[in-house]
Amino acid sequence: MRFSDLGLSPELLRSIEDAGYTEPTAIQAQAIPIVLQGRDVMGCAQTGTGKTASFALPMIDMLAAGRARARMPRALILEPTRELAAQVAEALAVYGKNHRLEVALLIGGVSMDEQTKKLDRGADILIATPGRLLDHAERGRVMLRGVKMLVIDETDRMLDMGFVPDVQRIVKQLPPLRQTLFFSATLDAEIRRIGAEFVTNPKEISVSPPSSPAASIRQGLVHTTPRNKRADLHKLIKQEKIEHAIIFMNRKRDVDTVVRSLNQHKLAAAPIHGDLAQSVRTATLERFKNGEVRLLVASDVAARGLDIQALPFVVNFDVPNNPEDYIHRIGRTARAGRTGSAFTLTTPEDSKLLAGITALLGKKIPDLSLDGATTPSPEDEAVAEAPPKPARRRNTSRSKSPAKTSAKSPARPPAKAAAEPAPASRPAAAPAARPSPKPEPAQKTPARPAPKQSPPEPEPAGSMDGHVPAFLLRPVPQKSS
Repeated sequence: MRFSDLGLSPELLRSIEDAGYTEPTAIQAQAIPIVLQGRDVMGCAQTGTGKTASFALPMIDMLAAGRARARMPRALILEPTRELAAQVAEALAVYGKNHRLEVALLIGGVSMDEQTKKLDRGADILIATPGRLLDHAERGRVMLRGVKMLVIDETDRMLDMGFVPDVQRIVKQLPPLRQTLFFSATLDAEIRRIGAEFVTNPKEISVSPPSSPAASIRQGLVHTTPRNKRADLHKLIKQEKIEHAIIFMNRKRDVDTVVRSLNQHKLAAAPIHGDLAQSVRTATLERFKNGEVRLLVASDVAARGLDIQALPFVVNFDVPNNPEDYIHRIGRTARAGRTGSAFTLTTPEDSKLLAGITALLGKKIPDLSLDGATTPSPEDEAVAEAPPKPARRRNTSRSKSPAKTSAKSPARPPAKAAAEPAPASRPAAAPAARPSPKPEPAQKTPARPAPKQSPPEPEPAGSMDGHVPAFLLRPVPQKSS
């Protein structure tokens, strides 16, 4: 099938041809004719399959006749992130170059005054993130009752980021008679429930099994430890000859730390996360696309908003907290039928998260060994991370060596201590009451036989570790003969 078979206008077909596209993807081939009929659509397709063109191309043709009024857009596209919104705006600029349609982009991190000027001039198509659109609507700078076509893109991501209540507030301001296109990478029960609020008698389109990565992605799992994680990342980059890649992390506060580590190894890395100004993020993306930046270290804010052509590698420095995020992260590579590789660094603490991803994929991610790296299996790590067993109690009944005990006890000449006879009736419990080691039991110490009435034999030298209690040193009264 070709684009000319889908019912698009000649002007739009010329733009598509100039962009280098000849055949539509599966989602485009199924969705475009339905959208041109004016029906609502509930679409499910994995990331990187061309969802943007499936609603952007028919939208351009349907809005070609007519003109927008000031502050009253005719079409609204909602995106969860700034990067996704900017990506859609770029696509509309390419596809609509032969049409005179005004496009306004409302995202955070940039001046609201410039956006207001665009709205005042009139925008046919409004692309926005929910938060910034509500800011303009509350100030009366945009009115949505003229919207005839609504696109809610990446709805599952909207749900994850907590934007669904904002979307519901926006939809209440739209006219009830409109066409709604609802797209998501997954269509589970929760997503279907949300979609039922927005669409009417939709045509459901699904071009691939839910939450499945492209088959052309080579996946690998690197077992490491928190202490060795950065070192193993450097070994992975060297071993796999990674020249151009996105490295995803869970926490934006860790992004700068990893960037510094990579730059110290002269790997030309740059950060991108939500705390950076939009102008900085845009400039960083351009440097990455141009090859000036070799490694882009990103938080999940960029997981679905980056469209880098022929990106060969994706690295998950952290195992994502949500199994679906794994699909979206590795979907940055192997786009448009290309091949790519996705590697994930995992520690023993990630076992539950990794189990969720494995269940979602329906198969185990193959292990990848690093040259010269100690990458033990999860079983070995579990043993290594286990707390040490408590040491056994020493048998204090054994006598210590005279050399060791003489260092702890004041030096009395052993010969002098041995010369003093022991008292006639020594209490048996007296030595045990002291913290010092007990003397050897009587049966273990050989003694010469003696008459019953005679005094006991003196203790062998060293039996008290070279130390004799003071009360044993008192003179014993001698019997008169």
